Amino acid sequence: TMWCLELLLPLLLIIHNASSQWNIWLPRDISAMTNSCVVIPCSFMYPSGIRPVKGIHGIWYFGQPYPQLFPPVVFKSLTDVVHESFKGRTKLLGDLNQRNCTLLIGNIGAEHSGRYYFRADVGGANKYSYPDFTELKVLDQPNIDIPEEIVSDESLELTCYAPDNCPDMTPEIQWMYTDYLPDPEFSSENLEESNTAVLSNTLTFTPRPMHNGQLLGCRVYYPNTTLVYERLISLDVKYPPRSVWVNVSSEVMEGSSVTLHCEVDSNPPPRISWMFGEEELLWDTASNISLSLDDVTPANEGIYTCVGDNGYGIMNTSMYLAVKYPPHEPVVNDSMTVLEGTSLALHCSTQGSPAPTLTWLKDGELVGTITADELSVLQIVEITPHEDGQYRCLAENEHGRASSSLNITVEYAPVLLEESKCTVVREGVQCVCIATGNPEPIIEFYLPDLNVTINETDGRYNFYTHTDGHTSTAMIKLREKGERADNGGPAVNVHCSMHNIYGRESILLELQQEKKYMMAVIVGTIGGVAVIAFIIAAVRYVGHNNKKENGNPRQDVVLENPALYYSAVKKDKQNLRKKVGEEGDYQPVGSMAGLERRELNYAALEFIGGRPREGASGRGDDGSNYSEIKAK
Repeated sequence: TMWCLELLLPLLLIIHNASSQWNIWLPRDISAMTNSCVVIPCSFMYPSGIRPVKGIHGIWYFGQPYPQLFPPVVFKSLTDVVHESFKGRTKLLGDLNQRNCTLLIGNIGAEHSGRYYFRADVGGANKYSYPDFTELKVLDQPNIDIPEEIVSDESLELTCYAPDNCPDMTPEIQWMYTDYLPDPEFSSENLEESNTAVLSNTLTFTPRPMHNGQLLGCRVYYPNTTLVYERLISLDVKYPPRSVWVNVSSEVMEGSSVTLHCEVDSNPPPRISWMFGEEELLWDTASNISLSLDDVTPANEGIYTCVGDNGYGIMNTSMYLAVKYPPHEPVVNDSMTVLEGTSLALHCSTQGSPAPTLTWLKDGELVGTITADELSVLQIVEITPHEDGQYRCLAENEHGRASSSLNITVEYAPVLLEESKCTVVREGVQCVCIATGNPEPIIEFYLPDLNVTINETDGRYNFYTHTDGHTSTAMIKLREKGERADNGGPAVNVHCSMHNIYGRESILLELQQEKKYMMAVIVGTIGGVAVIAFIIAAVRYVGHNNKKENGNPRQDVVLENPALYYSAVKKDKQNLRKKVGEEGDYQPVGSMAGLERRELNYAALEFIGGRPREGASGRGDDGSNYSEIKAK
């Protein structure tokens, strides 16, 4: 065994040294256009100890280097037996004895793309298949070198390549569709690397966003042939958002729905977001996005901004959404009580869209000016009792109206009304004092000089009071029994004193003489409110009322005081009368607060045979007949 190993070791070393001298040089990659030709440059080496006797032969294989795998024969130097696909297409350009194995392949088709191996036959057992190969690529269109990223406003170079490995055919390159490029530049160059030649043409320009998607073409043609090859590309130009389109500012009614649209022009598509103030309402990565708002309220009114950001830049556009709605209920001052002479500022504020008109009304009548705004101030300088009442602020716009009101109560010192006076009546002198004020004034009568002769212990006077709102009425009736004034009438010295928390005033009432006597007519309670009125009238009977059928003219009834009249006739036709000022009906003089309500007195007149007024029923609610008395 040891002997065998000693013999085998030198043999292995010899074989290793010999095989290490089998070398070949050929391009690793080579290309050609279809229907053209290609020359594969090749040179080989074999061990220097081998002496070819009958010359060197060679074989080109396609796909595999070893004959036992039966690869297609591309070229064989000993015979013309080649694979069907290579018949008439191949030619050895090199001299194998000069160790040149250069191969020409003509009329190439796409099926000829692949690996090509060379096998050398130096003679005898000295045959060797080189493991190195040439990869042939058969192209039907030229190659264009395109950068991974094309960015707007940055210089761009596009290079078109065409193989130039066919000695009898030299290609030329043209760029197509460059008319709309900004200042394009072209440069050609012949490259040669690893014994393979390439023709190139470089297009240089600066793309803009408008060039995104634009077609460019490279054309390779061979002069004096019909061979033309073209390739088209579409530019993918990256650019930041250059426009953000949104709805124009719009108006919507409260409670309705609205959709806001946004479109962004950028490449690649941006991240779009709808912003309301600092709040992000919606976002998506797309070229457009829509924001829907349902049941819109005034809180939705404002500026909406669409923001587009695609990593190359950011851009935004805003719109204003106006929400229209009728005025809200105005906010006004609380009702108030103020002192006469005070100055006030009544405020009215509301919200409405469009801005409402604000109108101030006092007891239904326009006061102040009409304001087209959401705030109105009504100035009242040195308020008087006439400004007492209800104030209403009315807000209106084209979508509706609303209002709010307040009451202003003016308090003031008592004021004597001109109706206050003393008059002569049948029983003596009647004095009436009427005053207005808020709070309602308290009225008192004073007889300081006792100028009227009255019974000092009994039946001196009757005293009645009545209050209606801010007006107080008091009446005192003095019974005349003696002393006269210079003019023949009774002498009186009656003072009317009125006061409330804001003041006190005392007035001497004037005596007004009447030519006719007056009879009091007192009207009772109306609607549950006691209203006491004292009316003095004197009635003079001037004639008898004759019946019309007797032919005698009817006499009119004339009242002593034409301003006061009252008549009633009972169903039983009986004359009713209650005297005013009967004995025991009088009270001591005092203030209103200390008086009790008295029985209401009235006077009734009966007219026998009175004729009902035409158009009237002639009967009262209780079935009694009545007549109307007019004073001329």
